[in-house]
Amino acid sequence: MKSSRLESFTDGVLAIIITLMVLELDTPKDASLEALADQWNSLLSFLLSFIYIGIYWNNHHHLMHAVEKISGKVLWANLHLLLWISMIPFATRWMGQSFFQTVPVAIYGSVLFMASVAWFLLITTLKRYHQAESHFTKAQKSDKKEWISIILYCIGIAFTFIKPYVGIIIYLSVAAFWFIPDRRIENQLK
Repeated sequence: MKSSRLESFTDGVLAIIITLMVLELDTPKDASLEALADQWNSLLSFLLSFIYIGIYWNNHHHLMHAVEKISGKVLWANLHLLLWISMIPFATRWMGQSFFQTVPVAIYGSVLFMASVAWFLLITTLKRYHQAESHFTKAQKSDKKEWISIILYCIGIAFTFIKPYVGIIIYLSVAAFWFIPDRRIENQLK
């Protein structure tokens, strides 16, 4: 099977997720900058989540350029990834509404952790369907980036129970780590 339908479906789901997050933002009670400033918590959590969803979309797009074929297992692995990404709006809203309290920030980190595990499983599943000399397999030789992310999420969740903002800083560091799409794929396709 070719990956075009999987890509289109993923693009559509991610677009809906971002739309839902925007719709969940509350408008200020009056027309003043102070009222807008009172929404800092929701706006900040939205921005963080928007960046995360953008990173997943961007990296997924790059990943699919190297993919030569997919299977039913790959479709399910991709759905598993979308399941966890679709939980981001819920965790985002709770984290913002709670003004970044411990449990919502830990849940947010847990959703990000599960999405990173799902990403790792998607890549692992894709590797099974590609020859050792394929561009995809050569680009995905090392799983270091994925493992570092998973470990950092665990550390971030743990630190959230000490100071929630430390967990958020760690989540931001993982986002920065993935902000530029995976160069391994770009280098392989040149």
